[in-house]
This record gives sequence, structure tokens and C-alpha cells, in this order.
Amino acid sequence: MTKIGVLGLQGAVREHVRSLEACGAEAVVIKRKEQLEEVEGLILPGGESTTMRRLIDKYDFLDALKNFGQSGKPMFGTCAGLILLAKEIGSISTGHLELMDIKAERNAFGRQRESFEADIDLKGIAEGFNAVFIRAPYILETGDDVEILATYYDKIVAAQQDHYLACAFHPELTDDHRFTQHFVDMVKQSQKKLASL
Repeated sequence: MTKIGVLGLQGAVREHVRSLEACGAEAVVIKRKEQLEEVEGLILPGGESTTMRRLIDKYDFLDALKNFGQSGKPMFGTCAGLILLAKEIGSISTGHLELMDIKAERNAFGRQRESFEADIDLKGIAEGFNAVFIRAPYILETGDDVEILATYYDKIVAAQQDHYLACAFHPELTDDHRFTQHFVDMVKQSQKKLASL
């Protein structure tokens, strides 16, 4: 069974575990950096990106997370997780993990009370996907190697670059597991690829 971690420092951890299990994967809540060695892929959940970064620093996760991504193992950032993956954030030139060649804008659709749901099409993955946006960011710019998977009113809300996947919404808050399944499939492909090296 494919083992996928969910970074368990803050955010919608249980919901991601439920979604991964619905896709037939084994989910591991990651609370210590040593646990990263046990998993083949990792979800960075939604939450509050500044708080998450503080906890990443507090528990000495930063280099371990960067190394995980650079090793070729897939990472999926949802909402705040997208901000963590991004190379750049808004007017700040540097990011947190700086693994994915995207520039993110925080709280781009407004604060908590401007949260909303919308049906979007995820290119090659799911049509009419019910996306839940909560204090959502969006992607301002993408590098040449980044594939745009979904937009909402011309704003980029989902993208993929090699083994990195990011979205501005919360796929784990619905019973539609098609996007999580896409990530599980990415992890399975990566396992085969890394095993053949």
C-alpha cells in the first residue's frame, strides 16, 4: 500500500487523512521530521502559513522538507501549503520552501468571510470539481515548467510542476476525492521511477 504523509503541525490534517484513505492509500500524520523517511509522498495542508512556518522552524522541519521535495518524492500543497511550496510570495521576493516555480499571493480572494465554493474544471483530472475556497491564495505567476490545471475568473488556482502539485482551495473538505486520487497516482508513478534509478 502506498504510504503518504500529511504534515501534522497545523491545519486540516484529519480531513486529508480521510481523503487519502478513501483513495486506498495509507496515511501517516507527520509530527517529527524523522517520519518523512517512512512515506513516499507528502501533503502540506491548509491552515495559516505564517503559523505553519513558525512551527516548521520550531520543530526543525525546514531542511528536511526541502530535501524531501528535492529527492523527487511528490508534494501536494493545499491553500497555505501552496504558499509554503512557492518560490515567491507577493511583494516578498523569497518564499518558505521555495520548491515550486510559482509566485503566490496570500488571502487573494479576501478574508474568512469572503470564503466561497465554486465548480471548476481540473485539466485532465476532474470536470465540475466543487472547490472550497477559505481565505484562499492564488498563483500570480508560473515558471515555464509549470502546468496550469485550473483557473477561477482568470486567477490560477491549481498547478503542477513535475512532482509538485498545488491548489488554492481545500479538496479534502468535500467527498469528491478525484484530486487527491491524482496525487496518489503521482506518488505511485514516482515510486516506480525512483525504484528504477
